[in-house]
Order: sequence, then structure tokens, then C-alpha cells
Amino acid sequence: MVPRGLRVGAALSWRFLMVIAALYVIIWIVGYLAVLAIPLSIALLLSALLAPAVQRLVRARVPRGLSTGIVLIGGLGVLGGLLTFVIVQFSAGLPALTTQLNESLTQIQDWLINGPLHLRQEQIQDAINQTIGFLQDNQSALTDTAITTASTIGEVLTGFVLTLFILIFFLSGGNQIWTFLVRGVPTGVRARVDVAGRRGFASLVSYVRATAAVAVVDAVGIGIGLWIVGVPLVVPLSTLVFLAAFVPIIGAVVAGAVAVLVALVTNGFITSLVVLAIVIGVMQLESHVLQPVLLGRAVKLHPLAVVLAITAGLVVAGIAGALLSVPLLAVLNAGIRSLLHERDPDPAEVNVLVPEGAKPDTTAANAEKTGEEAPDSDGEPAVGS
Repeated sequence: MVPRGLRVGAALSWRFLMVIAALYVIIWIVGYLAVLAIPLSIALLLSALLAPAVQRLVRARVPRGLSTGIVLIGGLGVLGGLLTFVIVQFSAGLPALTTQLNESLTQIQDWLINGPLHLRQEQIQDAINQTIGFLQDNQSALTDTAITTASTIGEVLTGFVLTLFILIFFLSGGNQIWTFLVRGVPTGVRARVDVAGRRGFASLVSYVRATAAVAVVDAVGIGIGLWIVGVPLVVPLSTLVFLAAFVPIIGAVVAGAVAVLVALVTNGFITSLVVLAIVIGVMQLESHVLQPVLLGRAVKLHPLAVVLAITAGLVVAGIAGALLSVPLLAVLNAGIRSLLHERDPDPAEVNVLVPEGAKPDTTAANAEKTGEEAPDSDGEPAVGS
């Protein structure tokens, strides 16, 4: 007596609810183990970035353990040198920035008094006093925030050590770790899951490599523009652009907005418009030239999917979620495409360190659909026994 449409809708509904419940449990577990999940994810990203360098040293007959040590020490040296340089440049440019900021505040105060608003000095002073009073009234909350920040710094340092520890094992024995994990998959689908995982990691390697290249271009381009127009703190702002570029679309917008705001406060309205034009030009170059060329079709994601993934990651896990959401989407995209399009894959044929490794081999599937025999490695049809 129940209509067929209602039965189908009910069947789909309870299955949908079960899937949502399973996803909720997974997200809850990941959030509960965030102290472990975030360093593990960041170590996976870093291993995708550093694995090609380790592999080149291995091909040069350097032992893998020594290659891992060389790459890690070199990476830490570059990171430490960059941070030191940024801190030195920021300390050197802070007095000039303070002077320019005071001049800008004086100009703003003069505009408020002599401009169209015609405010009185007493009104401005009352607003300043109210702000100071608000800070004094909420001193306990600010103190609690400072304590929370101190504990957060401790968690960050702990996460850094854990990330470094995991990264060492990923670079030195990542293939063995993956092989061990795949053994838990049923034998009938083990090869397909193995290849899907390798395709996903290959897409991650391509994504991280391309994103790093795009970040360098963004930082250099915007940094040169800031230097030409005379905006202070060029190096710290360029470093901020480089780090923010690892969060696609949104990161570039936020870093560009900070650069424009600094230019507005220190150099005036006209300079801020010039900086805005520079930021927009660099972002257009990134969107229409760099990302299509560097990322290619293997990890190409629709901008809407990227924005939705970043928003969901930001809501679920904050900054870490925004950073990790797009790489996760790229891995899932490559892995699902491999599961859907590859019928009888061979894991040994997948090179995870080249962009082609992220693309599914659809030759066998297409040949099965058309009734033709799949070509062999030489491009000729395979001869049956």
C-alpha cells in the first residue's frame, strides 16, 4: 500500500542519515585526537613536498636514512634562516612604521576635527578614554587570553616536535608504512585500493609542489611591488603572502588585504590603491596562468569546490582545517577517480613523485567498454594466450 516513490525516498533517507552519522563520528574522533591528527596531516603534507628531494639523493646512491637527514636539516636551516631574517627586518622597520603610523593618526585626527565631521577634541579624547576604560574593565579576560595563548604556544611546540618525528618516518619508510596499511584491505580489492592511495599521494605531491611555486611567485611579485611604491616591512609582508598562499583563494585575499591596509596607514590612500592593483594583478596571474600550468588536470579542482572545502574546514577545525581541506579534497578526487575508472591496476606502475602518477589509467576500462583488447606497454594490443 506504500507508494513506490515514498519507499525509495525512505530507503535513501535512512541510508543518508547513516552516512551522515558515520561522518559525524569520524569528524568527532579526529577533533578529539586533534593533537595527533593535525601533526600527522602536516607531516604528510611536508613529506609530499620533501619526498622528491629525498628520492633524488637516493638515486645518487646516498642511503635513504642519510638522505632523509640531509633534507630535514636543510629544510630546518632554510626555515630558521627565513624566520630570523623576517624578525630582524621587522625589528629594523618597526621604528619607521611607528613614526609613519603616528603621522597617519595625526592626519586622521586633523581630518576628524577640520573635515566634514567637525568633531571636537573633547569628543575624540572621550572616545580614547572609553577605549582605555574598556580595556581596564576587561583586564581579567585579557589575562586569561594571555594564559591561553601561552598554553597554545606550548601545544604548538609539542605539535612541531611530533610533526618532525612523524616526518622522519614518512620520508625514510613511507612506502613500507603504506604497504603495511594496505594489508588490512580484502584481497579482492587490495590492488585497486593500493593504486587509489598511490594516485591520491601523487596528487598531493603535485598539489604541494605547485602551491609552493605559486606561493613563491606571489610573495616575490607582491614584495617587489611593495618595495617599488615604498611600503615599509616589505619582507614580513612578503613572508605573510607566502604562508597565506597555501590556503587557496582566501589566503591570498587576506594577505593582500593586510598589505593594502599597511600601505593605507603608512603611505596614504593613493599608495594603497596602487598596492591593491598590484595584489589583484598577481592574483590574476596566479589564477589564470600559474595554477592551470603547474597543477594541471590531475589535481584541477573547481573554484567553487575549493571555496566550499575551505569554508567547511574553517568551521570544523579553524585555521588547520582551512589549510588541510583543499589537499584532502585533491587526494579524494584522485583516489575516487582511480577507483571508478581503473579495473585491473598494477601498483608497481604508479610513480607517486610525478604528476602523471595522479592520473588514472583508463585504457583497460575503455577497452573493456568498446570490446577491444587493452594495449600493452609498447602501445600495441595485448596478444591473448
